[in-house]
Amino acid sequence: MRERWTDSGVTDASVPTHRKGRHDSGRQQPARVGSESAAPATSDATRALVPHGLEAGGVIALAPPPVSRDGLPPTDEVRRPLSLLRILLVLAALGALGGGAYLGIKRHVIFAPKVRTSTWFAPYVDVTATPTYPFQNPGDNPAKDVVLSFITASGPTSCTPSWGGAYSLTAADLNLNVANRIAQYVSQGGTPIVSFGGQAHTPLAKACTSADQLAAAYEQVIRHYNLKVIDLDVEGSNGLGSVAVDERRAAAVRDVQLWAQRHDIPLEVWLTLPSEANGLQDNAQTAVMAMLRARDALSGVNVMAMDFSSIPSGPGGMMQAVESSLTSSARQLGADFSKVGLHTSGSAVWRHLGVTVMIGQNAQQSQRFTTADASMLTRFATSTGLARVSLWSLNRDRQCGGVYPITGVDATTCSGTPQAPLAFSKTFGHLNGTVAYAKRAVLPPQPDTNPANAPYPLWSPTASYPQGYKIVRQGEIYEAKWYNAGEDPAAQVEYSWQTPWELLGPVLPTDHAPTLPKLPAGTYPGWSVTTQYQAGATVLYQGLPYRAKWNNQGISPLVGTAANSGSPWQPLFVIPGEPSSNPSGSSSTSASAP
Repeated sequence: MRERWTDSGVTDASVPTHRKGRHDSGRQQPARVGSESAAPATSDATRALVPHGLEAGGVIALAPPPVSRDGLPPTDEVRRPLSLLRILLVLAALGALGGGAYLGIKRHVIFAPKVRTSTWFAPYVDVTATPTYPFQNPGDNPAKDVVLSFITASGPTSCTPSWGGAYSLTAADLNLNVANRIAQYVSQGGTPIVSFGGQAHTPLAKACTSADQLAAAYEQVIRHYNLKVIDLDVEGSNGLGSVAVDERRAAAVRDVQLWAQRHDIPLEVWLTLPSEANGLQDNAQTAVMAMLRARDALSGVNVMAMDFSSIPSGPGGMMQAVESSLTSSARQLGADFSKVGLHTSGSAVWRHLGVTVMIGQNAQQSQRFTTADASMLTRFATSTGLARVSLWSLNRDRQCGGVYPITGVDATTCSGTPQAPLAFSKTFGHLNGTVAYAKRAVLPPQPDTNPANAPYPLWSPTASYPQGYKIVRQGEIYEAKWYNAGEDPAAQVEYSWQTPWELLGPVLPTDHAPTLPKLPAGTYPGWSVTTQYQAGATVLYQGLPYRAKWNNQGISPLVGTAANSGSPWQPLFVIPGEPSSNPSGSSSTSASAP
């Protein structure tokens, strides 16, 4: 957790937040990851079927070639004459590749590549940051792909996935509606990408003590959100610099891809790493080589071109550093691919390379990525065939301050540079590719309209709803953007500002009506229709506690909810969907929903 600036200029350290950051400055020589024991045995037929170089984009996937004791392909290998049968097998395999078919060969994960003709854009969203960013709304997120960050370990030694160490997957669905928001985004044709790691907190690759445990943690998240693309963000002292962690991560990814193959999931894996103007540093290249030597199907390497140690002086220095970082990284990746038998052309390497920029003010005061830089990067990406462009973050894609911009502020909710709202996202939005190049037809989830399964109260036209209140209407979940009464959430409007409700997503099959914990009889006096109650009196009704807001008689506490300010009863428990502080200002602590 780090103290951070909000748009109002007030620091807030109460809620976990994340940011892209620099890796440790200490550099180390890449450790040799490959070994004789690390290379699984492979038959000659398998080697013949799998190409050692993919020139058409897609994933980098290869069967292990013969290895010497130093882990590198031998240069003096004796080649056997090809039989007619083996030639036919090769031709059949190449024909399948050309048709974009799916190949599954023994234990190897091969999703045949398809040519990407354009760069795709996917902004990062800090899922746990306050205020919660509505990435599921087209008006707030114009991108067809989005990277949701970050899944980390729930503790330094816990192999349990969490959102930023603050929410379990279940808690994030309950409190932040992550699963509902993802379902809504998918129903609109978007592709969600979940990022594991980040600069803060402990990554799963470090907390989990074995590749099997780590693979199970990855698979849990993939299953939970029905993912087709994941991003492994490796940075900082917790992520970089450990050969053991690099090898564990690489082995786990291999296991996950084999699991995905068995379940017919065309899983893409991206590796995100910090870089300098001269490219990837030694510890970052070691992480790349660990995955290549493990024969992981690596879709690409995404370099974080931000927070450089130094940049060229003068106008345009930031963009010069970004271009230099990408050009150097492309050269390094080409060399790394060659070491494991992937002999790719220069243009093919670019189709496995991506970049993430820190929009606006970077940590270094002299470094600021402007909207003009974004336009230049868009042209650069198009000309080079760069696979991916990302930004950190959608939460920041607006100007600090009002009419008069506040510049030079490294904030989590604004960019610190003059801009129009979503200016960076709209500029990069001209990159019209999509990560889901092999995406299957998407069927929007059918909302569960059974009131018994509603995770929040059903909307009532007679109730009043404060800001932040969540309700269910016709199988869809909505949240009040401001205080309102009698405003139908399902009413069609032309612009989002015309309704006080924000659509979070459908009620999912996994949602269920919450169960409020009941207090034992005798905890408070039972409510009676004949009793005259004074303000402040506490009663128990159907196992739940209530407090009288004013003198009353004969009015059932059943209508005493925070959404009904006309009731004389204030519930002393949290109603699912209710904001953390209710309108009356009194706390609800006697009972709470699970």
